[in-house]
Amino acid sequence: MPPFAGHSADPIPPPVMPVLRIVIALFVLPWLILPSAAATLEKMAGQMILVGFEGDSPGDAGVRAIVDDLAAGRLGGVMYLKKNVASLRAVREINALLREAATNLPPLITLDQEGGAVERLTKDVGFTEIANAATIAARNTPEQAEAIYARMARGIAEQGFSVNFGPVADLNTNPENQIIARYGRAFSDDPDVVAAYDAAFIRAHHAAGLITALKHFPGHGSSTADSHEGFVDITRSWAPEELEPYRALIGQDMADMVMVGHLYHADYVDGDGQTPSSLSPRWIDGVLRDELGFDGVVISDDLEMGAIRDHFSLKDTVTMAVRAGMDILLFSNTADYRPGLAQEVLDILLAEADADPAFAARIEQSYTRIAALKARLQ
Repeated sequence: MPPFAGHSADPIPPPVMPVLRIVIALFVLPWLILPSAAATLEKMAGQMILVGFEGDSPGDAGVRAIVDDLAAGRLGGVMYLKKNVASLRAVREINALLREAATNLPPLITLDQEGGAVERLTKDVGFTEIANAATIAARNTPEQAEAIYARMARGIAEQGFSVNFGPVADLNTNPENQIIARYGRAFSDDPDVVAAYDAAFIRAHHAAGLITALKHFPGHGSSTADSHEGFVDITRSWAPEELEPYRALIGQDMADMVMVGHLYHADYVDGDGQTPSSLSPRWIDGVLRDELGFDGVVISDDLEMGAIRDHFSLKDTVTMAVRAGMDILLFSNTADYRPGLAQEVLDILLAEADADPAFAARIEQSYTRIAALKARLQ
């Protein structure tokens, strides 16, 4: 995500998480057994779409557009950028409208609030800012960091958000990195240290009732370019140890979602050209699901970044991502703002599902995962 777009509870200890997952699974048993009985294919596909919007007050046309999309089932969630935050009161009012509009499952109301340069809620609107990840790790133990993130998470939840796109699981292995090291977004170059601080971040957010997303799989910290701007080749820079924070947190059942970046590695393609990880079955179905054992929701990084927009059509982006194993398609809707973008994406999903039963089955699989995740927001 672009860095510039601008009630207290005890943390859930890791041993409790498997039990909690079982409870959640039982709660959503109707979806898990018969997803088609819970919603039409159109409603299922709508849950896979998450977009950014225009406007910063409840009456703005852009806000009304996403409210209408949610009410019609064309949309599963929204993403805030700084431009959408005029005041905390306005944010709360918009988020109340979004929650009320959703007719099937609760919406994912998301933002990037890492600390440091990557904050949508800032001191300008009265929100308490915190330091970036590198500074927090340098000055605090994981336990102390958890307390810092707990205060931030409570503040996010109080505004009506349900998802914070974090923590960053990237390793700070390239000090010249343009998008991670430059802004101090990684906790360390040591995967064990990163996993420890990531776990603190996640526990703090779980305590506030928020969902998190590990990012940017399979690892952006060693890259030598910025995927916001264009194509990023990590073939020479990436190392397998960049998977270790994901392996550790997935193994502890702490990963709610995993956000996949737009990173190309020549050794992870199957004759599909220069396909970035966000569109790659080798990375998503192969490494993330099969090798690391992740069975939760996979969400893309912004599919309007230059690495995607400059190389793939909207149709190819949507169909390739879903076939690769992506569950939620995230569009910031900033490159060429269109109030009807959700409908455009939905039409592509439904047309492809009509032509290909295997694609329709992918949509049902994604809906099952999304419904299980959203059960935590009921």
